[in-house]
Parts: sequence; C-alpha cells; structure tokens
Amino acid sequence: MRILVVGAGATGGYFGGRLAQAGRDVAFLVRPARAEKLRAAGLQIVSPLGNVTLAPRLVTTGTLDGPYDAVLLTVKAYSLEAAVTDIAPAIGPGTMILPVLNGMRHVDVIRARFGDKALAGCVCLIGATIDDQDRIVQLTPMHNLIYGEMNGERSERITALDAVMQGAGFNARLSDDIEREMWGKWITLASLGGICCLLRGSVGEIEAAPGGPVFVQRFFDEVVSVVKAVGKLPGEPILKMALAMLTERGSAMASSMYRDLQKGAPIEADQIIGDLLARGQKAGVETPFLAAAYANLTIYQATLERGHPVRS
Repeated sequence: MRILVVGAGATGGYFGGRLAQAGRDVAFLVRPARAEKLRAAGLQIVSPLGNVTLAPRLVTTGTLDGPYDAVLLTVKAYSLEAAVTDIAPAIGPGTMILPVLNGMRHVDVIRARFGDKALAGCVCLIGATIDDQDRIVQLTPMHNLIYGEMNGERSERITALDAVMQGAGFNARLSDDIEREMWGKWITLASLGGICCLLRGSVGEIEAAPGGPVFVQRFFDEVVSVVKAVGKLPGEPILKMALAMLTERGSAMASSMYRDLQKGAPIEADQIIGDLLARGQKAGVETPFLAAAYANLTIYQATLERGHPVRS
C-alpha cells in the first residue's frame, strides 16, 4: 500500500516516521525548505520509547507521483485549502484521504473537493512538538491513530489499511464509528484549548487556582451541550475520562493551541473554537464560555496579523 503523508511536522513526521521505520511504503509531501532540512539532517524523532533518525522519501508539489492508496493529511487547519490543491495529483478513484485535522470543518472541504468516497475518518492522539533543532519530540508515550470509514463499513480498503497500520510502532485501531470519535476529540480539544488559553495555564495550574475546577466543569458542560445538539456525542465513560483529564491535579498538560500562543505562532482558533461556537449558536445553544474564548483568541490573531509582538 502506497501512503502519502502530507506534512512532516510533529504529527505527520511522527506517524509517518514510524511507518517508514517499520518498512511501509511511505512518502512525505513537504515544502522545498522543509525538504532541504530533512535531507540534510534526516527525520529525527526524540521519544521516551526510543530515538530514531530516518532518511525519508520526500516529494514536493512538482514531483508528486500519484495516485496513492492512502493520504494521511496532517497539516494545520489554516493550511487546508492549499493542501487540498497540492494533493490533487495524488488522488485516484480508490484513494482514501485520512485527515487528522482538528474540528470538523475539514470534512466539508474534502468532500466538496474530492467527493464522499475519498474521505475516511481519522483521529490521532499524541503529544508532540518540533524543537529548536527541528526534531520531532514525543512528549508522552501516548501515540494513538484511529481510523475508519465514515459510514462505519468494514470495507476492503479500510481493512487493508488496518493491516498496514498494525505493528508499525504506534497504537493503531480500526473504528466502526469514527465520526463519533472525531466529535469526541473535538470536545476535548475545544475544552482544553479554550480553558488553557483563557486562563493562561496548564491543567494542573488551573485545577489549583481558586475557582479553577468549577470553571473547567462549566466550560466542558457547554462544549458537550453544543455537540449534543449538532454532532455525535460520545458515551458517558468517554466524557468522564475527558473531564478527569481536564481536572487532573498537578498535570502539566496544556493544549497545543496554548503552546502555539505562548510562542507567538498562528493558532487554529477558527477551526477549534469558532466553528463550534457558530454551530452551537445556530442550534440555539447558550455559549458564553466559547464566545469569550473565541473573542480572546480573535484578538490574539488580529495582533499577530498586524505584526505586533504578542504577550501570552
């Protein structure tokens, strides 16, 4: 099975790197500048499970040799429009596009461009970042990739993909209800991102602050109310697990959006918070916490676009 990984950042570089390390047929679609760095230093993964440096097969938009059987789309949400144009030569009649983007807006974009059949659902759960040496640093041992047909079918192609993913150096799982899992991840991301960015702290710092646990509970309840109205709500055990993670005493966990904000980098406010807010408001759900978080992050984005230094 030929797999194209779009992007070689923290997420794409990690999962694609593990697939390449396991001997799978993987190529990375990257920008010329990123390709130059990777050719010089290799794809480096720093991990509690063991470090590795790989010489990945790289392609750029000018050398893309499609079609591929599967395309793992790992770009940031604000790069989606450019990415769907870039990957067009890689898409054939049977190609699966597996996006691990945040939120759900990308589902509509991919369907509009390539049709329902091309889209497969995908969720990744990993804490990883790119350090100042351009290495992919896995922050915790968690590295889960979950995938499935959007209609829940155990198709021949998704079964073949599952066979390739098993034993590739991370936790891989075929889901019969991937859309529900995608909504479940959005609940966690929107809650964690909104809470950390509004209160400017990690989970443990917020839990220890006066009124912190109450704020977290109310924000989480609001996000769940929106998803209950407009999406597919996960089961109660999943929701309890998410809330426990958001209120864990002493936890150093913080959202990637908060880490980006601290660095003065672009963020996915529109896709993680803004889109959920708009869907909730359209459905008539009261959303004061999401509205406050989105206003806060919109101010940050506007300051960034003006080229002014941003204070976290």
